[in-house]
Amino acid sequence: MRLLLAEDDRDIADHTKAKLEAEGYLVNHLATGPEVWAEGETGDYAAIILDLGLPGMDGLSILKRWRAAGLDTPILVLTARGSWMERVDGFEAGADDYLPKPFRSEELLARLKALLRRARGKPSPVNSAGRFVIDDQTRRVTYDGRPLELTTLEYRLLQLLASAPGRVFDPIEIAHHVQGRDDDAAKNAVEAMITRLRRKTDPEAIETRRGFGYLLPDNQT
Repeated sequence: MRLLLAEDDRDIADHTKAKLEAEGYLVNHLATGPEVWAEGETGDYAAIILDLGLPGMDGLSILKRWRAAGLDTPILVLTARGSWMERVDGFEAGADDYLPKPFRSEELLARLKALLRRARGKPSPVNSAGRFVIDDQTRRVTYDGRPLELTTLEYRLLQLLASAPGRVFDPIEIAHHVQGRDDDAAKNAVEAMITRLRRKTDPEAIETRRGFGYLLPDNQT
């Protein structure tokens, strides 16, 4: 699951990015207003964490432009100020939630997960695909009812395949979503992860379309 982190404070950004990635998210961090604005409009993100005090273009202006352009991505606003009037301005501009600095990473994660649950329109985000059941809230995966021990990258890969059972995903596309890379080394890493996942389940759990990519069957019982 891809997130955009817009934060110009390097210490806060590094700490927040590390915490989010430890939870299994793929995080793209940007630090200036203009690049955040452009990326938010064109990038495909599950949610955006937006600091209001960005250089070059403030976060409130970015938020207003995004919403005016029709962007409906969930947005969690961060600010070092946090007065009630500023919160009202943020919500009126289109923020989905608001977190003043300093904040604890546990609260940010809890608020982010709540936003993602609301965006999906269901209180318990559990996805079944083939013989896999993936719980995005607890980060737990079962296969034929048996819990699996997965690495963070294996989880991301399986989560992507399960988002569209029956669809063939190209290895480069998988590498981009899972690792944020699209070089040959990342492609080889995808093949290695597929092999490990098959060993943890069975050879038919993930299908290969020679010359095209991988998929989760949508008609297994």
